[in-house]
Amino acid sequence: MVKLKVLLYTELQKTIEKSGLGKAIKHQMQALRENNIEYTTDPNDDYDLVHINFYGLKSFMVAKEAKRKGKKVIYHAHSTEEDFRNSFKLSNQVAPLFKKWITTCYSLGDHILTPTPYSKKLLEGYGLDNPITAISNGIDVKFFEKNEKLGQEFRKKYNYKKDDQVIMGVGLYIERKGILDFVELAKRLPEYKFIWFGYSNLAYSPKKISEAVNTKLDNLIFAGYVEPEVLRGAYSGCDLYLFPTLEETEGIPIIEACAARIPSLIRDIPVFDEWLIDGVNVYKAKDIDEFESKIKKIINKELPDVTLEGYKVATARDIKKVGKDLINIYKKVLESPSYELVKNEKKIKEQEEKILAKYRLKEEKELEKLKLKLEKIKKKEEKYEKD
Repeated sequence: MVKLKVLLYTELQKTIEKSGLGKAIKHQMQALRENNIEYTTDPNDDYDLVHINFYGLKSFMVAKEAKRKGKKVIYHAHSTEEDFRNSFKLSNQVAPLFKKWITTCYSLGDHILTPTPYSKKLLEGYGLDNPITAISNGIDVKFFEKNEKLGQEFRKKYNYKKDDQVIMGVGLYIERKGILDFVELAKRLPEYKFIWFGYSNLAYSPKKISEAVNTKLDNLIFAGYVEPEVLRGAYSGCDLYLFPTLEETEGIPIIEACAARIPSLIRDIPVFDEWLIDGVNVYKAKDIDEFESKIKKIINKELPDVTLEGYKVATARDIKKVGKDLINIYKKVLESPSYELVKNEKKIKEQEEKILAKYRLKEEKELEKLKLKLEKIKKKEEKYEKD
């Protein structure tokens, strides 16, 4: 067992604890506990390396201070420009600046972690040449496995009848999560019940999002933020998990739904390409019309049940496995030279190659001049011999 102490630093912990990022950080803590790795959240404590999860100014300064002390830094890239867009008021306008800032933050990492190969590819496209590893945020599979009792309690709590077909969604009140399509589908399909879990302050949301959340339909409930136990019951008691998200770096709720072995219908977007396969472990739709069509087919059992394969997706991302992967990365980072050293050595090597290339070019030019001189002398000698 590796003996080390990790600083898990995240500013604004209270603010983000209800978000996907908040879940990811709790999962990291749980993973380290289950693997007997000591951690602290206080930057004033002693530690071997720092694992930073946020892009705020305080996080940036903690990373800089760790560098000054010769500590290794792991930066967890949960956010990208792409998933920042279509979130809050003016988010699209400031997205390019956001990209510059997070790139500056992430560049401090001796190693960068990010949830999926898709988000890794995005980061590499930002010009980051730090070592980057794709590692799932993970979930506690056992916690989210189907629980009939909790499922019944969920249906009772929200006054659903035995024959009601319930479709659930999870996410903040932001456009990127597909909340507009969720509401539109509730309008198109009044024969089904729709319920959305999650919350964010509508004061920061565009008008169309506020209007969507305040839509009055007999078959639509916005339940707000609920405790994990209630959400667990919802997964167990609903008939379909609907995830019309437009952009993710991973999407923890779909993994939770897979763990609960409930039919899932998600949007066909690049982040899911390599691990969630249409008709194999989930179902996918490209637009609202296809969502509507497939919802009917899944509810009416006109499509094969693929939830067992979906469960395998969840178990591959179980928190215990993620914890072991994290420890292996911590160990690798501690044993490796710092990114700055590697980068400087690379720069020195590149400079040496430039100097050698310049020297070789100079030598080649001198050699060419010498050849020309020899050619002239040879011609003169040939002329002399003829005369």
